[in-house]
Amino acid sequence: MKEILIYLFNQNILTKQEAKDALLGIGHGKYSDPEIASFLTVFLMRKIHPDELSGFRDAFLELCIPVTIPDAITIDVCGTGGDEKNTFNISTLNAFVLAGANVKVAKHGNYGVSSSCGSSNVLEYLGYKFSNDNDKIRKEIKESNICYLHAPLFHPSMKYVGPVRKSLKLKTFFNLLGPMVNPAKPQNQIVGVYNEEALELYHHVFSDAGINNIILYSLDGYDEISLTGNFRAISENEDRIYTPETIGFEKVKPEDLYGGNSVEESVRLFLNILEGNGTASQNFVVFANAGFALKCYYPEKSLEECVDIARESLESGKALNMLKKLITLQ
Repeated sequence: MKEILIYLFNQNILTKQEAKDALLGIGHGKYSDPEIASFLTVFLMRKIHPDELSGFRDAFLELCIPVTIPDAITIDVCGTGGDEKNTFNISTLNAFVLAGANVKVAKHGNYGVSSSCGSSNVLEYLGYKFSNDNDKIRKEIKESNICYLHAPLFHPSMKYVGPVRKSLKLKTFFNLLGPMVNPAKPQNQIVGVYNEEALELYHHVFSDAGINNIILYSLDGYDEISLTGNFRAISENEDRIYTPETIGFEKVKPEDLYGGNSVEESVRLFLNILEGNGTASQNFVVFANAGFALKCYYPEKSLEECVDIARESLESGKALNMLKKLITLQ
């Protein structure tokens, strides 16, 4: 690690392979806490290079407990967190809307960071049992079109990094890695990010890995399509600024996206929307985000078609039925 640190302190950038090797060393427990802290600090003092982040991602996936889902084209849908907006669980709702539309979803998630309730909080409260057993995961996605991968169960190497991150009490590049290291390695991914720098990084990393992707950022700081203002979407085919009206929706107010101050309140909001009792604003935001996710999965379809598919999945009760099926499999 000494040579790596000297190289970095001299303002050099790691190649993708060098970055991978460095993180593999950390993940295998080769380095001390002070060495790991020094390594992380470098990337707090300068921007991380896209190739470095790609290398870190490759290492993380090599270190994880893998998930194999044969004969299925899958997608993951998530936000990075970190926007501190405390919205309702949009990406989790998005996942069940996709499942209701007969799309295979391998959702990777965790407990809430920037909100009171993350996807893991919701599903755990509803009775979902976290597991890294491949047979259980494959059965879930076969019968309910969705499986859930609770991140801590799949990334044991984090035990070497966790104490250092906790001591530093600062955001590091590991905050960026979460949505990038789904152990099921889905072929499609849609991610909402909290700033435009992250948007460019994610698009580079996923494209470099050969993953069909759409990265979203609301220009007023949300890590999803909030419909509170304009948003940017970048994919292999376009890089465009949209308005809510461009995609057929009215602008909504920030308070319309309130996500609750407890797990119980957040789950009530989540179920209320999934049961067809959401407000127009809540539904519009779900349709918009799910529409773009479907567009990622079905690039040959128009965005208007994809929004219609999302609307039908929620309003018909198919999305709710997928949740019920998933929970009954526990």
